[in-house]
Amino acid sequence: MGRFKGRRSAPSLESVAGNGLINRRALLGQGFAIAGAGAVAGATGAAAEPLQDYPWSLEFGQSTPALQSPSKFEKQVTRTLSNPKDELRNSHARTPHHLLNGTVTPNSMHFSINHCGIPDIDPQQHKLVIHGMVRQPLEFTLDKLSRYPLTTRMAFVECAGNSAPMFSNEPMQITAQAIHGLVSNSEWTGVRLSTLLDEAGIDPKAKWLVAEGADAQMLDRSIPVKKAYDDALVAIYQNGERLMPGNGYPMRLLVPGYQGNMNVKFLRRIKAVDQPAMTFFETKNYSQILPGGKTWRFHFLMEVKSFITYPSFSHQLKEPGMYTISGVAYSGAGRISRVMVSADGGKSWGEAALQGPTHPQAFTRFVMPWRWDGQPAVLQSRAWDESGNAQPLRADFVAARGQTKQPVTNPLIFPNQHYNSITSWGVDNKGEIKHVYA
Repeated sequence: MGRFKGRRSAPSLESVAGNGLINRRALLGQGFAIAGAGAVAGATGAAAEPLQDYPWSLEFGQSTPALQSPSKFEKQVTRTLSNPKDELRNSHARTPHHLLNGTVTPNSMHFSINHCGIPDIDPQQHKLVIHGMVRQPLEFTLDKLSRYPLTTRMAFVECAGNSAPMFSNEPMQITAQAIHGLVSNSEWTGVRLSTLLDEAGIDPKAKWLVAEGADAQMLDRSIPVKKAYDDALVAIYQNGERLMPGNGYPMRLLVPGYQGNMNVKFLRRIKAVDQPAMTFFETKNYSQILPGGKTWRFHFLMEVKSFITYPSFSHQLKEPGMYTISGVAYSGAGRISRVMVSADGGKSWGEAALQGPTHPQAFTRFVMPWRWDGQPAVLQSRAWDESGNAQPLRADFVAARGQTKQPVTNPLIFPNQHYNSITSWGVDNKGEIKHVYA
């Protein structure tokens, strides 16, 4: 008699690194069981008893709404606001990464930064103009753009100031939302910018585009023409529906992998020119200062990065046993190729499983099985991209780009930009989690 074909043997729960990290292959089959298989204490015979009928099972439910909203039991899953009283200044809304999963950020949870409020744009009157060094200036309405062949792709958008609290010389005790909430990932649909530039007949001598938004501050940024032809879109849909007002309705620029403010929202003008415009936003707000006082003239690319979303600060491990460490990784240079996870503060590492498909310049979710023994642990993740770039260790990052001399006490300020080093979560023997540097 032969073996039963198609029946897989249960993967072993072999350790691959210190402090209880389990081989990621345990996630592929039947070997990773939380309840009922003895992996953790607490399995009982309750499942064999008749189910209790709760009130919601004994009465007719609510009517079906035209527009769904989350359950009232999920009301804590919201963005946090930097300007809740709507004062006349900029405002930030951060994504609650520690309360989400998967790779697509819901539209209502996508981070948003608005320097001059959210304009109330009538899509019937809004126009996009392409002019400057072109053979024929063109004007587009939302309706006209919608008639072009549309392209859909996944892409993250990240503020250059995301993770700024990590520049503090002491770790701040705040959530992954407060640290990393200025990055989100969506499926974007729009018209290739190259299609529109070809139709306008861009001059070969034009090397830059100046993109301008229709908000009251008219945020504008210089975009290399090469990037426009590589993969830029004029996006008009986000996750299958029209853009949210705070994310650029009715149209925005999408330059995958480049810093967030270059993805100009409320897009109304693209001017072809032969040199960068050196606008206010690219010479002051988004110029990164290095140790020694020098400043990068431009720093467009958002570098390879990862962070653990579960477990993380504000979560608590209630008992020793099996857990799944989970987080997101991304790189402006392409696809994520590998994520390593440590449970002992970087002394040893195990390779995490990547949940596919992996898209370039987009979130990749990684997962790692972990058997927590109730003793202190330090959880970390480190990512590599397909270009061979590695997420830097904190000591190396601080040596190159600096940190504050005094502890930062306000998580809403921006000591510097483009932080992409490792985030560490310390677990104590009570299962409580703190932000630590390791």
